[in-house]
This record gives sequence, structure tokens and C-alpha cells, in this order.
Amino acid sequence: MLMQFITKESCLILAVTPANTDLANSDALKIAKEVDPQGLRTIGVITKLDLMDEGTDAKDILENKLLPLRRGYVGVVNRSQKDIDGKKDIRAALAAERKFFLSHPAYRHIAERMGTPHLQKTLNQQLTNHIRETLPGLRNKLQGQLLSLEKEVEEYKNFRPDDPTRKTKALLQMVQQFGVDFEKCIEGSGDQVDTKELSGGAKINRIFHERFPFELIRIVFDEKELRREISHAIKNVHGVRTGLFTPDLAFEAIVKKQIIKLKAPCIKCIDMVIQELINTVRQCTNKLNSYPRLREETERIVTTHIRETEGKTKDQVLLLIDIELSYINTNHEDFIGFAKYVPLAQQRSTASNKKRPMSNQVIRKGWLTINISIMKGGSKEYWFVLTAESLSWYKDEEEKEKKYMLPLDNLKLRDVERGFMSTKHVFAIFNTEQRNVYKDLRQIELACETQEDVDSWKASFLRAGVYPEKDQVEGEESAPVDTFSMDPQLERQVETIRNLVDSYTGIINKSIRDLLPKTIMHLMINNSKDFIHSELLAYLYSSGDQNTLMEESADQAQHRDEMLRMYHALKEALQIIGDITTTTISTPCPAAPTSTAPPSRPPVVRGTTPGPPTNPSPPFGAPLNPSPAFGAPPIPSRPNQPMNAFNSHQDPFSAPPQIPSRPARVPPGVPSRPS
Repeated sequence: MLMQFITKESCLILAVTPANTDLANSDALKIAKEVDPQGLRTIGVITKLDLMDEGTDAKDILENKLLPLRRGYVGVVNRSQKDIDGKKDIRAALAAERKFFLSHPAYRHIAERMGTPHLQKTLNQQLTNHIRETLPGLRNKLQGQLLSLEKEVEEYKNFRPDDPTRKTKALLQMVQQFGVDFEKCIEGSGDQVDTKELSGGAKINRIFHERFPFELIRIVFDEKELRREISHAIKNVHGVRTGLFTPDLAFEAIVKKQIIKLKAPCIKCIDMVIQELINTVRQCTNKLNSYPRLREETERIVTTHIRETEGKTKDQVLLLIDIELSYINTNHEDFIGFAKYVPLAQQRSTASNKKRPMSNQVIRKGWLTINISIMKGGSKEYWFVLTAESLSWYKDEEEKEKKYMLPLDNLKLRDVERGFMSTKHVFAIFNTEQRNVYKDLRQIELACETQEDVDSWKASFLRAGVYPEKDQVEGEESAPVDTFSMDPQLERQVETIRNLVDSYTGIINKSIRDLLPKTIMHLMINNSKDFIHSELLAYLYSSGDQNTLMEESADQAQHRDEMLRMYHALKEALQIIGDITTTTISTPCPAAPTSTAPPSRPPVVRGTTPGPPTNPSPPFGAPLNPSPAFGAPPIPSRPNQPMNAFNSHQDPFSAPPQIPSRPARVPPGVPSRPS
């Protein structure tokens, strides 16, 4: 408890030590030195000087030579237990104390700076000075706290709990603010931007343009299985006959099967967008915490509406795919028709079906961990730079020390299960021609912190032309013997239909990639924004009693009361400090201690010169006189001004210029030294 107070810079420390103990090892001085090593805030008091062993004294420490303090030491002689039991009068005790210092050979030269009256005067003086010195810093601190509360208190400024219109007004404001916040989270805004993670519209944008295209590529590019299906389709179309020409029905059957596969990633994309919309709603309702019932109802109503639009959106997207299935447009301008395709049949191969970006533009940068066995150096983290032509990694993000550059030709992606003890998510890059990718490694395993980072990197590789390929070793081993015929004519037909299917599915993918985000935006996101702005308020009014809906939480009511109380207390404190700085008079702080002997007289203070009074003190029984009887400085009075409301509070700074006296304990003047 003691350390809680004396560690504060604004606190003066009164270190009291009995003179009949080892002063050099005083507990009070030790503790004071821990928090005030320079001795700037410590005032030393030495008691029981009359109980020291004969032949010893505390002269050196009282002269500030042994353990120097900036504010010096004051010696006092209090009543003993015997004096207290004998009911010795306090005035007689002060007179005895005065006589002790004047008669003691070690203290008579500093007697004017010893004793309880001088201690009282010193404490009054130094406390006043200290308060005056710390006020500017205190004022700045209070001003800063007041400014930080201004914005929060503004909404409570005109708060009236009993105002019947308050709840209606608050409900309107809350709903309007919720609509604005939701729209800003989706559309983006310049204020209150989240700098820690993606959210709202940014995440939905990533779903549209990274996750969804990646899912499309994963389902389409299963080369061997696709060729097997084409072979079966051609044979089944010809039946018992041997076909001379490539059948159109086989092409349509394979194309339709590929188009149907688009339904799963489309539905998955819609589900991801819905989840992000619900997360955005919850994020925006955080400002409604003041009214728990209102927040609960708002989340329920908006989430229910989003779920209703989910069904309509999925139906519309499935309708788009059914429309594509209804008619295979082989006259599409981007489709390589059979007549145009034949000269190119021998020039195209499976590995070059997709064109890589021509320019060597940077697609992505970031940190990745290369998983290598401990025997080969262990896993290390590098700064990766992915371009349209190569993957390079560096020692750090300054990109000065390049470790390796890997061309993207013939590279594919592969999923890798993370180890039992690993906390990171892993994917791999390998060469389709079974060549070493890096040093003697057939594949590079790259690790990310989260699965979301893995999916994002895969989408970036997709943009660079590096596609995922499924592990089909088991499929090859279990394939029937007659799956692939050695008939050259059948092989040509398979290759022809394969490239035609690739061209047409590319057109469909491009169309779906363009239409799906537009459909979701129209039927879900824009519809939800319109619902919040135009219909949410009506649903809230019809959901129940307005008074119940707008009931405040106990925590919010307590928080509001504390904010208002703190705000007014800060304003009051600043006004009181303003009065102090304009009405008080301070005196200089004692000079720093030196090795020379202290002056025979104490430092000059305001008011009269310190010392014993020239006139004898009044007789016993006379009315007590405050500290001026001991030579204390006059107390400045506050200029005439009307009393304000702040003076009525018992604040420690309510009347700073006036130093309170203690008439019940301060004795009358001490008799002057006898001649």
C-alpha cells in the first residue's frame, strides 16, 4: 500500500527515522531511495534525538552531510510515553523541545531549523510549492483525458432516461447507423478501416476472383479421367459399328457432363459469400451492444432475410447452368470449330492447353516456409516472388540476396497432408516431366500459417498458369485393360474431342465466372442493403414492444454514468487548477545539498523572517494561535469572487491558496530565549 502512493512522481515522501537506531540503515530512507534515488521528493524527519546514547548525536545527518536530501532534514523531540501518561501539556512539550535544541551543544547552531513548529512550517511551504510545480503536468493530463471523452460523452450530453421520445429517436439512429456501417463494410470506405485482416467486401472480392476460379480449375483439369470418358463415349455412340468420323453426340455428352460439374463450385461460392455476409452483420451490430434486445432482433431479421435470398440465388445460378446445358452453341466466335481446328490438331498438346501470361509481371509476394528434412538443413522461411514466368525466393523482403529462381514451365500443384507435429498447412509444386524441381527434390513443399493462405497462394499460381493436378496413381492401376485402345483412328478422335471440349468448357467457365458474381451481387448483397435501408425498421416495430426492444443493458447504464461523472469531474478539476495558478504565490525550493556546512539560518520563505517570536507567548489558557505565532509565512487569501458550485465539494484542491491550520493541535508561541 505504501509503494502504491510513493512511486507517483507527484507524491512528497516524509521519511521518519528514530535517532536511537542505525540511521544509515533506516528502513524509511531505504524505501524512499528506491523510488526517489536522487532525493528530490523526500523530506527527512529525525525523532527521539533526546534518547540517543551519551556522546553521540545526529549532527551530520541533520546538517545534510551523511545521507543528503534535496529538501533536507528536520529534527524533533516528541513527548515520551511517560509524558503522555502524565498528561503533560503539548505546549509544555514544545517548550521543552525548544529548550533541548537551544541547550544541546551539537544542535544549538541549527536550533532555528529544528523542532515541530519548524517542521510544520516547512511542510506547509514545500507542499504548496510542490503542488504549484506539478499543476502544469496535471492540467495537461486532465485536458488530454477530457478531450478523449468529448466524443463519447457527446451522445450522452442530452440523455434523458424519462424522455418518452428518446427511445424512438435512439431506435431510428441505431438502425440508420447500422445500415451505413453495413454498406461501408461491403463497398469499402476511408474511415475506420480494419488494418489487421480482410473483412466484408474485401473477403467477398477474394471469393469471387480467387477462390471460385480456383475451384473451377480443380474440377475441370483431370486429364486422364476425361480422356477415358471421351473414349467410352465414342465407342458407345458407334455401338457395334466402326465409326469413320468423330461423332458430335460424344462431344455433346462430354461437354454437358463437364458443365454439370460447375454446379458444386457455384453452390460452394454462394455459401462462402453468405457466411461472410452474416459475419459482416454481426460485426456491424457491435455498436448495438447498448441495447441487447435490439441487437438480437436486428441480427435475427437481417440473417433471416439473407437466408431467404440464398434460395433465390442458388436457383438462379442453377438456372444459368441449365440454360448452358440446353443448347451447345458450336458457332460461338471463341469456339475452335472442327473446320478451323483440324490444322491445329497436331500442333496442340495437353500441357499447352492454357496459355501463360505473356508479360513477366509480378503476381504475388509473401513469406513461405520450404519444408526440407532435417538431414538436408531443415525447414526455412523465405520471401517468395511469383511472376508470370518464374517463382523466385530471397533471404528477406528486401530482395537483394536471391536463393533460387524456378521457371514455371511444366509445373503443377499438389495437395500434401501436414505432419502430425506440424501446425502449418502445406501444398507442393512438382514437374510433370518427373524432373527435379529444386536441387535433388522431385517436389517442393511450401507451408503457410492458415488454410486460407494456402488457397490464396494456389489461386495466385492459377493466375500464373500453374494448375492443380490430382494424384491418379491408384486410378491408373485400377483402370480396366480395354480403357485405352491402340487404334490410331480412335486416338485421333479422342484428341480431337478433347481439344474441342477444352475450348467449349473454357467459354462456359468464362461466362459463369462473369455471371456468378453479378447474380450474387444483385440477388443477395444489393438486395440485403435495400432491405436494411427500407424495411428493417418496419420489421423491428412489428417484432414487439418498443420499450422492451430499447431496454438498456445494466453495463451500458453504468458505463454512461461513469463517463458523465468522469467528464464533469475533469471539467471541475481543470477550473479549480485554473484558480490555483492565478491566486497562489510560491517560494523557491531549497537548494541542492552541498558538502559545505549548512547556513546558520534557514532559506528565506514568504512572509516574515523565521525565528523565535520577539514577544513572549500568551499565558497558558489563552486562545490558540495558528502557525504565524512560530514565524510562519502569511497565508494568501483568494481574491473576492462569488462562491461557485465547485467549492461545495470536498475536493482536495477546492481551496488551494489557503493552507489549512489545525487549531486543536497547534500550540501558542514559544517563549523567547532568556538573555
